[in-house]
Amino acid sequence: MSRLLRAIQRIRSSFRRRENDARIRAIGRAIGANSVIDPQQQPVIFFNASTRLGGLSLNAGFSLLTAWGLRLQGIPVVHFVCNAGMSRCVLGTNRDDLSQQPPCAKCIEHSKAEYNGAQAVWFSYLLDEKLRQAMADLSIEKLEELSFADLPLGKLVMPALRWELRRHHLKDDKATRSLYREFILSAWNVAQNFTRLLDQVKPQAVVVFNGQFFPEATARYIARQRGIRTVAHEVGMLPFTAFFTEGEATAYPIDIPEGATLTDAQNQRLDDYLEKRFQGNFKMAGIQFWQGMKPLDAELLEKMAGFTQTVPVFTNVIFDTSQPHSNVVFPDMFTWLDHVSQLAKRHPETLFVIRAHPDELRPGTAKQSRETVRDWVKHSGALLLPNILYIDALEYVSSYELIQKSKFVMVYNSSIGLEAAIMGAPVLSAGRSRYTRYPTVFFPQSIPTCMEKAEELLCTESIEVPPEFVVNARKFLYYQLYKTALSFDEFLEESQRPGLVLMKKFSLDKLSPDQSETMKVILGGLTADQPFLLGDK
Repeated sequence: MSRLLRAIQRIRSSFRRRENDARIRAIGRAIGANSVIDPQQQPVIFFNASTRLGGLSLNAGFSLLTAWGLRLQGIPVVHFVCNAGMSRCVLGTNRDDLSQQPPCAKCIEHSKAEYNGAQAVWFSYLLDEKLRQAMADLSIEKLEELSFADLPLGKLVMPALRWELRRHHLKDDKATRSLYREFILSAWNVAQNFTRLLDQVKPQAVVVFNGQFFPEATARYIARQRGIRTVAHEVGMLPFTAFFTEGEATAYPIDIPEGATLTDAQNQRLDDYLEKRFQGNFKMAGIQFWQGMKPLDAELLEKMAGFTQTVPVFTNVIFDTSQPHSNVVFPDMFTWLDHVSQLAKRHPETLFVIRAHPDELRPGTAKQSRETVRDWVKHSGALLLPNILYIDALEYVSSYELIQKSKFVMVYNSSIGLEAAIMGAPVLSAGRSRYTRYPTVFFPQSIPTCMEKAEELLCTESIEVPPEFVVNARKFLYYQLYKTALSFDEFLEESQRPGLVLMKKFSLDKLSPDQSETMKVILGGLTADQPFLLGDK
C-alpha cells in the first residue's frame, strides 16, 4: 500500500470517527431531553475503561446503548469515566515500548462524546507513594501475591498483564516488572475513586465490561465485597450480540432450565447456523477468523493413512481472558501439551495432529500471541516424533473434516470441542470451558485421570459416546446463540476499522422494552433480578 493511500485512509477513518462521535453526541442530547428520572430509583453505575480508546468499540456500544435505555425508563445512570486516571491502561499500552504513555487525550475526547448529557464521574490519577515503595524490589511472583489494604491487587491485575503482553509465562525482567507495578498503582487508584463513588451514589447495580481487565475487575471486586449486584458483559457468538451475566463473562456461564428441550424449528435453526460454521463462514466481534477454509489435502490424507488412528489436538490462545477460568486441571495449556507429547511417545501407532487456534496469529492486527503453539512445537522437540503433525494458525485447513476422520478429539477449552461433540465425536477436554458445566464431553478432574482417560480412548477399539453428550451440546449451543445472545444490530453497524463500530440512526422509542426484546431482558436483569435470557422463538 502506498504512503499516499495510507494517508487517505487515515483521513477517511478520522472523518468517520468524528462523524460517529457527532451522532453519539446528538443522541445523548436527545436522551437527556426525553428522560424523566425517577428519584425513588437507585442509580446503576457503568464502567468500561478497557474496551476502547478513540472510537466506539462493540462492547462500548453495548454499554452506552444499555445506559441510554435505562435512562429513558427513568432509571438514573452514573458513568465512571477515566480522565487520565491510570498511569498505564490495558488498551493504551504499547507492548513494543512499555515506557510509552497512554494516549489519554484521544480517549478523553471520545469519552466526552459518549457521555454527552449524561451524569459522569471522572477520575484522575494520583500516585500512592507508599504502595510504589512497597513494590520497588518485588519479583513478578511476589507482585502477583501482593495485597494492599485488603485488596488482592496482584491477582486482580495479572489477567490484564498477560493479555497485554500476549503471553501466559511472564518474563521477570525490568520492563515487565515496571508495567506490572504501574498496572497495580493504577488499579489502586481506580479502587480509591470507585470506593468514593459507591459511598456517594449507593447504586442498585454495577455494570462493567468483561470483568477480567484490572480497572473493571477492581471495581467489580469492591462492589461485590459490599454486596452490590454486579453484571459483566462480553461479545456473543453472533454479530452485534452481547452476553450479560452476574458471573464471569469470559467463562460464559449459561443456565439451562432442567428438562429444557429443543423444538424441531429450533433444531433446524441450529443446523442452518452449523452449516455455515462448518464452512468457516462466520464472524465474532467483527473478526473473520477463517480466511477461506480448505479441505484436507492429499499429502495430509496420505500421512493419516500411514497410522492406525488419528487424534486432533486443538489449542487455544494462551493469553485469552477465558484462560484463567480454564486452568483448573492443568496449570496452563502448554503443560497440557507437554503431557500430550509424552502420550504420543507411548503411542507411535497414533497420529496426533496439533492444530493451532486461527486467532493465535491473527493477520493484520496487534492481537498476535507472543507465546505461541508454533514456538512450543519448535522448542519442545515435539516434531522430532514421527507421529506428531503440526498445523499452523495461518493454515486454514478444515478442522471439521479433521474431526470426521479422527478416533477422538482432544481440546483445552476451545469452542471446537462443543462443535465436535455436536458432530458425535468423542471429546476429551483438558480445561474447564463454558460447555463442561453440562455432560457434553469427557472432562476428568485431575492430570492423572485426564491422561488415563486418553490412554483408555486410544486403546479402546470402539468408543461409546453417551447419547446425552450430543443432546446437551446442541442445547447448550442453541442457548448460547439464541437465548443468551442479546442483539444490538438495530443500533450498531460495522466500521471499516476492525474492532470499532458505528452508531446507526434510530428513533429513541426503539430503545424501549416494548419495542426491543434486548432492552426488555436487560432492564429486567438489572432492576428485577431476572435472568438475562430471551424468550422462545
